[in-house]
Amino acid sequence: MNLLLIGGSSFLGRAYVSEALRRGHRVTTFNRGRSGPDQDGVEAVRGDRNSPEDLARLVEGRHWDAVVDTAGQQPYAVALAARTLRGHTDHYTFVSSVHAFTDWPALPVDEDSATQPCPADTPADQPPGNHLKAGCERAVLAAFGPERALILNCGLLIGPYENVGRLPWWLERIAEGGRVLAPGDPARATQLIDARDFAAFGLDLLERGGTGRYVTTAPAGSSTMRELLEACVAATGSGAELVWAPDALLGEAEVAPWVELPLWSPSTPEWSGIWAADTAKATAAGLQIRPLAETVADTWAWIQQRGPAGAPYRQGTTELGIDRAKEERLLTGL
Repeated sequence: MNLLLIGGSSFLGRAYVSEALRRGHRVTTFNRGRSGPDQDGVEAVRGDRNSPEDLARLVEGRHWDAVVDTAGQQPYAVALAARTLRGHTDHYTFVSSVHAFTDWPALPVDEDSATQPCPADTPADQPPGNHLKAGCERAVLAAFGPERALILNCGLLIGPYENVGRLPWWLERIAEGGRVLAPGDPARATQLIDARDFAAFGLDLLERGGTGRYVTTAPAGSSTMRELLEACVAATGSGAELVWAPDALLGEAEVAPWVELPLWSPSTPEWSGIWAADTAKATAAGLQIRPLAETVADTWAWIQQRGPAGAPYRQGTTELGIDRAKEERLLTGL
């Protein structure tokens, strides 16, 4: 197939490109060249998806079998790309998120769950917000219709080249050894999907001409926080001691869920559905998930090859990771 990847140079986009090339597809990438180098074997077109002129230059005289958009964050930008591309491709895959669902993370979600009330024609340059992904979905459907569009609502992505840094933060902290503050109930279920598995499933659907919506993450209950952090200890070989702190203690210490201790969410009503997305449709369609320990080990190998990150990991503008003095204070009482 002849594929266009909007993005394609970092994390999930990179995983899509790697898998597409491995399968023998021809790949064009369209990005600004700021997030990382394009891989060997692609035709790299530089441009800004917010620029009508850059998009017009991209499509001039071209046609692709399918487009995969892993980088859409603003409905305006996705609508612009979709309108420009609809006469130049047969199919549009948009990678959305479980954030698009109104009830997530408080309740379990599936393909029929309501999405956030964000319109496709939302003005440009909106402040970041979970509702924007729903507007992006509507922009794709408005341009391509349900018969030519595939929406993949991803869960929590991990793996080599992760650009947010949740799993890398844990690996680097645990690699230091000693006593490590481990959050909440060690048996707390998680749903973590390797970006490479996500990309493989997305390409499987694309190659079959798949359309519609798929909640795409690991099955509920496929892993636990204990399995995740113990896999980090094993991968790093640090011998770190995991010291488990109950949710109540972390709450009293005002530890911010999700950011100070990445991937931790307390067992409270507002977080009760975070690891309970229904993946039955994706599993029936062939989604396969590799062992969590394999993803963790591969991510640690990549970190060692990459070297120090050079800057704190961030979720948006928020720095990830607990202050070491605060961690020590909490560990003292455990």
